[in-house]
Amino acid sequence: MSAAKLHITTSVSPIGVYSPYDGALLGSVDATDVSAIDELVAGAKRGAEISRKLPRHKRASILEGAARIIESRREAFAETIVREAGKTIVQARKEVLRCVNTLKLSAEEAKRNAGEIVPFDAYVGSEQRQGWFSREPLGIITAITPYNDPLNLVAHKLGPAIAGGNSVLLKPSNLTPFSAIKLVEALREAGLPQEVITVAHGDRELVTAMISAREVRMVSFTGGFATGEAISRAAGLKKLAMELGGNAPVIVMNDCDFDKAVEACVSGAFWAAGQNCIGAQRILIQAALYDRFRDAFVAATNKLKAGDPRQEETDVGPMISQEVAERTEAAVNEAITAAARLLCGHRREGSLYHPTVLEGTPLTCRLWHEEVFAPVVMLAPFDTLDEAIEMANDPDYSLHAGIFTNNLNVALEAANRIEAGGVMINDSSDYRFDAMPFGGFKYGSMGREGVRFAYEDMTQPKVICINRR
Repeated sequence: MSAAKLHITTSVSPIGVYSPYDGALLGSVDATDVSAIDELVAGAKRGAEISRKLPRHKRASILEGAARIIESRREAFAETIVREAGKTIVQARKEVLRCVNTLKLSAEEAKRNAGEIVPFDAYVGSEQRQGWFSREPLGIITAITPYNDPLNLVAHKLGPAIAGGNSVLLKPSNLTPFSAIKLVEALREAGLPQEVITVAHGDRELVTAMISAREVRMVSFTGGFATGEAISRAAGLKKLAMELGGNAPVIVMNDCDFDKAVEACVSGAFWAAGQNCIGAQRILIQAALYDRFRDAFVAATNKLKAGDPRQEETDVGPMISQEVAERTEAAVNEAITAAARLLCGHRREGSLYHPTVLEGTPLTCRLWHEEVFAPVVMLAPFDTLDEAIEMANDPDYSLHAGIFTNNLNVALEAANRIEAGGVMINDSSDYRFDAMPFGGFKYGSMGREGVRFAYEDMTQPKVICINRR
């Protein structure tokens, strides 16, 4: 695959892209030299002027058209995700459909979220004034996207940005660039002027240049905490929207719908090989139910088939690389050394790491406090809801949480007290609908994704006031 027409390149060596499953070379993208940053920004400035002048119906038409194109080629898009990200084909198809929905939601936002009337006459002395505010584009947005959802997470940045009339400097993950390139190609085929999106591929030095450029008005980033901190230091005076990961707890009460709780928690823990920022990492089970739940959960986990992501029957594909799988293996070994008990899994074959379940993990262990981002889940018992909520809130950051119970009062109390950006009741923590606000609480959380909320972050109010005197 080649992306030469989609971005600016110099003589920097191409970046190879490899299959996470078998290491096969899939192709390469031309790296962008940091010396080209002025050219990148100049092109994005032209793109911002073009995008700003597009009527709202045209922005919506482009986004709807791209959604139709992707839906009509959904199998090809899914196969690209499988090849470069290692998702199973079943999971990849679902991501493609989510991308289609994200673009459709963005098209709707372009048409309906244009501003509102300001009630000036609600204030004494302003009876003769009337007016409104509109939502205007920020200008250039730098978007940096991760490898785990290489299509839909790109759509979550491009869709709202285009709907709001901005241009985008896009830096997809070097590990999974082809899905992003295919999405940009679909948008251009649907009528988006080429200058509106500029795709760049490169290393940390290039990213620093892309976020620190004075002309860039916003940085939208999804990724790790260390990178997020570096971005915040380098960005300067501009808006930041960051989704920096989580460590999701799920609480299982004695009165839950048992079979549904087990099924949802297994899926929530191991979907996309656990490379999911809202995946269930810590499952907290009320003591009277603990043994039964543990045994059923382990039995269901052992039935999952790990292997070739191209096969329809595969449930768990590889991690993004052998290096990442090795780090996961080492972290689990560390937990076991610290007295955690292995219930199943903890087998690695190259980049394939089999679904792993632990119990008795010390609360001081790194696995308990940090995001594991792997097919690893920890089970722990609790006696009271207060104890469960205290355990759930223990880490310094949190995106989503879940609770299974048939007691509405318990569910709502937990929802009010758990420190997370979203609490899923009778769903695993990994439930997400692309229209909902999505983001975290506590350390490092900035802004919200979800189409409407990202659109509002990527636009700014402009007030028009008429004095009739």
